[in-house]
Amino acid sequence: MTFTIWLTLLAAATLISLSPGAGAVTAMSYGLSQGCTRAQPAILGLISGYGIQIIIVGVGLGSLIAASVTLFSVIKWIGVTYLVWLGIQKWRDRAELTLDQGQLCGWRRAFGQSLLINITNPKGLVFLIALIPQFLDPAQPQFPQLLIIGATLVTVDWCVMTGYSLLASRLRHLMQNARARRTQNRITGSALIGAGLVLSGAQH
Repeated sequence: MTFTIWLTLLAAATLISLSPGAGAVTAMSYGLSQGCTRAQPAILGLISGYGIQIIIVGVGLGSLIAASVTLFSVIKWIGVTYLVWLGIQKWRDRAELTLDQGQLCGWRRAFGQSLLINITNPKGLVFLIALIPQFLDPAQPQFPQLLIIGATLVTVDWCVMTGYSLLASRLRHLMQNARARRTQNRITGSALIGAGLVLSGAQH
């Protein structure tokens, strides 16, 4: 892969990560409620889900999923259902918890929820199927190229998601009262539900 092609990949990866979606909403939600440092397990979950999708596409399984309407639909609706459920949970949250250390969300739960959000996103999978081949040279060894592509996508996404959580954490002082937290929960919940509804419209 030439440096010029890699720069094009870098630009594409940045635009993908910056685009609003469930991952950005999740990173900002954890950054706002727990701070940038403690949002890292959730961000790691997002990155792991994204990385798994990259591996799936890299080994060719993504093409099989893209060709199977049934499998595509199953993954799509699992993701839709989970996002909507998370949104409803946010709406139902009474915002009674404070933001102290003892009541923070456990890292396993944060990691697991975020992993599931990204790993069940079929739009991301289908997009990767369309994107990755554009940067592969069939005349060159595939593994080193896939390694560079995957490392670039994952690193950029981690930087952007961390940036989102850091930006949100700066607004924590606005969320110290129950009414403000309730409003934030409902905004986050609505965004997650909206992401789920948009996801449900993904076409094969």
